[in-house]
Amino acid sequence: MNIHIIGGGNLGAAIALGMAKFSTEHQVTVTRRNTASILYLEKLGVSVSSDNKHNIQQADIIILTIKPYQVDTVLAEILPVISNKIIASGVSGLSIEALQSKIGEDHQAIRIMPNIAAQYGASATCISFNEKHAEQGEKLVTIFKDLGTAPVIDEKLMDAATVLAASGTAFALRYIRASMQAGIEIGFDWKTALAISAQTVKGAAEMVMEEQIHPEQLIDRVTTPQGCTIAGLSEMESHGFSSSLIRGIKAAVKKIKGI
Repeated sequence: MNIHIIGGGNLGAAIALGMAKFSTEHQVTVTRRNTASILYLEKLGVSVSSDNKHNIQQADIIILTIKPYQVDTVLAEILPVISNKIIASGVSGLSIEALQSKIGEDHQAIRIMPNIAAQYGASATCISFNEKHAEQGEKLVTIFKDLGTAPVIDEKLMDAATVLAASGTAFALRYIRASMQAGIEIGFDWKTALAISAQTVKGAAEMVMEEQIHPEQLIDRVTTPQGCTIAGLSEMESHGFSSSLIRGIKAAVKKIKGI
């Protein structure tokens, strides 16, 4: 398929890079006002342009990875030169209904929320669409399954998905950073501590995804009576390890919703 990504920032570039590496059958175009930072994508077969309308008439799917305040300006620029396109929005807080009203019934509005791990084929991309656009929505599911996982969710959960899947990347990285710092305190150099911490998180995630069971069941395999693991977990929980993470996620959702 011909895929046109408007917004070559961190997320747009990550999606394009993932598609170039894991979905080589697609023809991908990325646009950004200043293209200097994404010219490397051309070596992977991605077309790069500072013109949002570049090759857009040939696009099967248009993906918006821009800021909310840019939406109206970008749509005013591209709508006069396109017809019958799937427009997938990765714009935070922009509902399907709001996007559909802006683009008109000639186009199909889909909502997506990938994260920057798409470039490694490891994004958790949540996707929402109206039933009448199910066929078009499934095309996005197929595309993003090449870049990780792509669950279809109810749109009312999309703000929560933004935090859990996109902001969640930062939360997970903060855990890895803290684990690395602790590793330094107990004797490792930072590179070794980081490598061990990152691989351990990757391994834990793969266990959960492979076995599809509650994390506590896996935790039980690691903890032994009067052992060091349960001692560490108890100390962390006494200082609010789980509760602070939950509060942080809920605070981020409130920020998106403007509560």
